[in-house]
Amino acid sequence: MRSMRETARFLLAHAATAGERWRTGVAYNPLSTRMAQDPYPVYAAMHRLSPVHRSRLMNAWLFVRHADADAILRDHHHFGSDPRKGRLTRRQQAMLPPADEFTMLALDPPDHTRLRALVNKAFTSRAINGMEAHIRATAATLLDKVDAAQGFDLMAALAQPLPVTVVAGMLGVPAGDRDRFKLWSAQRARLLEPTVDRRERAVAMRVGGAFDGYFRPIMAQRRIEPRGDILSALVQAEDEGERLTERETLNMLRLLLIAGNETTTNLIGNGMLALLRNPDQLRRLREDPGLIPLAVEELMRYDPPAQATFRRTLADCAVNGFELRRGDNVVVLIGGANRDAQVFDDPERLDVGRATCPHLTLGRGIHFCLGAPLARLEGRIVLETLLERFPAIELLDDRPRFRNGVVLRGLKSLPLRCRRS
Repeated sequence: MRSMRETARFLLAHAATAGERWRTGVAYNPLSTRMAQDPYPVYAAMHRLSPVHRSRLMNAWLFVRHADADAILRDHHHFGSDPRKGRLTRRQQAMLPPADEFTMLALDPPDHTRLRALVNKAFTSRAINGMEAHIRATAATLLDKVDAAQGFDLMAALAQPLPVTVVAGMLGVPAGDRDRFKLWSAQRARLLEPTVDRRERAVAMRVGGAFDGYFRPIMAQRRIEPRGDILSALVQAEDEGERLTERETLNMLRLLLIAGNETTTNLIGNGMLALLRNPDQLRRLREDPGLIPLAVEELMRYDPPAQATFRRTLADCAVNGFELRRGDNVVVLIGGANRDAQVFDDPERLDVGRATCPHLTLGRGIHFCLGAPLARLEGRIVLETLLERFPAIELLDDRPRFRNGVVLRGLKSLPLRCRRS
């Protein structure tokens, strides 16, 4: 049941998008439950009818073509990530977190450049590759607990606990606190959604305070007694005499909590659902496990865990001939760009052997995903573990529900029944 406020927002959204549909033949409604469950028909219509689309509800220009999206993401000189540089509505301004709590995702050079240089020192390939055995053992332990024959929820059993266990381990968080971290992550992630309401923002801000209170004493201890974890590396990181301030370190930890947790959870859930809905592709992976690294890339393309990202124009400019004014808000629809027929052969088809897959799921340019190697590693390990352990996997609900949102796309649950090897 909708509350009166939710009903009013829905009716206003419906009225606002009616004009879009009349004007262009397609409507992008971020409050639509139907679109949250399956945005791809909307993206397909935008490709045909309105590839550069004005959304009154989003107060933004929406770009769905791969060439446009790629150009915007690579050009940090004309497209910034700081929301304060766009022309925002009063509601959009009220939903922003305080400026001193912005993470790297919402910063532009030179601030972003300095922070990225420092954080890169903590995320070395050696550090990530050294985690494989731990991730594999964690996945196996979690699956040991399920009743495969009776059925279990993959989200609750593996997709949710595995990433938070990995991230918490990177930060040196005790195992007993990891459920709390998962809840904090989900609550804080709502700030990424343009549909966040005042209640959700208030909860997210309280969570931010609790998170900071939890980590301040641990950070102080790591400065004195560093360990072999990412938190110690962040506290000790130095570049040309520069170090992260306490506030910057806390913001980075918040970003790791969400980016290293929510998105990987969604990758696992969305990916397995896609394979189960395309049994011929699942069969290909069983017959040729060497395709799994390619499959991870294809699953990121086919139903990405993050569907959209935001930019603001820093100066008058043009994107492949379409003119924008300084201060315009821009939404890059990653999920739509990943299904552009100009770039991908038969983009609506899942193809785990797709040799060329320039998806935009991990970003482009200076904001390319810092945790990309870790996401790929976890995705590969999960697929290998599930296929090795279970010769047969059956989807128990052919219409699992996705959580509401236009930025993060992830399942509420994914009930499965499996036969063990």
